Amino acid sequence: QVQLVESGGGLVQPGGSLRLSCTGFGGIFTLYTMGWYRQAPGKQRELVARISGGTTNYADSVKGRFTISRDNAKRTVYLQMNSLKPEDTAVYYCNAALGNVGSWGQGTQVTVSS
Repeated sequence: QVQLVESGGGLVQPGGSLRLSCTGFGGIFTLYTMGWYRQAPGKQRELVARISGGTTNYADSVKGRFTISRDNAKRTVYLQMNSLKPEDTAVYYCNAALGNVGSWGQGTQVTVSS
């Protein structure tokens, strides 16, 4: 089972950008559907973006602003976040899914505030 390590969170002003990274250790990385989820205080965890092969899916709230990509040689998935809004503030989690089995990263905090 793959283990995931995230990085790249932080504090950014509204309208700014951040790039999150998630590296997988163990398992056959190319087989996994990779996703980014987020959880804001008092809210349920929600899907932000997912990539499987060459197919990507995004939550409506981030379409046109966020881009998910993966580099299989580096066993890493990225989330480029542009035009950030205060409502994007949350803990962002990386997920690796293969069939009914999934792994989660430890989460990285993203705070959008002036």
